[in-house]
Amino acid sequence: MSVTVNGEAVRLAGATTVAELVAGRTQEHRRVAVALNGGVVPRSRWSATQLTDGDAVELLVAVAGG
Repeated sequence: MSVTVNGEAVRLAGATTVAELVAGRTQEHRRVAVALNGGVVPRSRWSATQLTDGDAVELLVAVAGG
């Protein structure tokens, strides 16, 4: 399956949830927000939200400082 993550084409081996994708891409889950095909996915739904071929995912990480 192929999805786009932050504008980059990514091949996934099979059925993948948003939670699995986040876990594989970042270690700091508390500061991550996820958008799937333009809509926000609440953290409470990450484990239940399956990605499908062609999905566009944006992983946004909050950064403190200035």
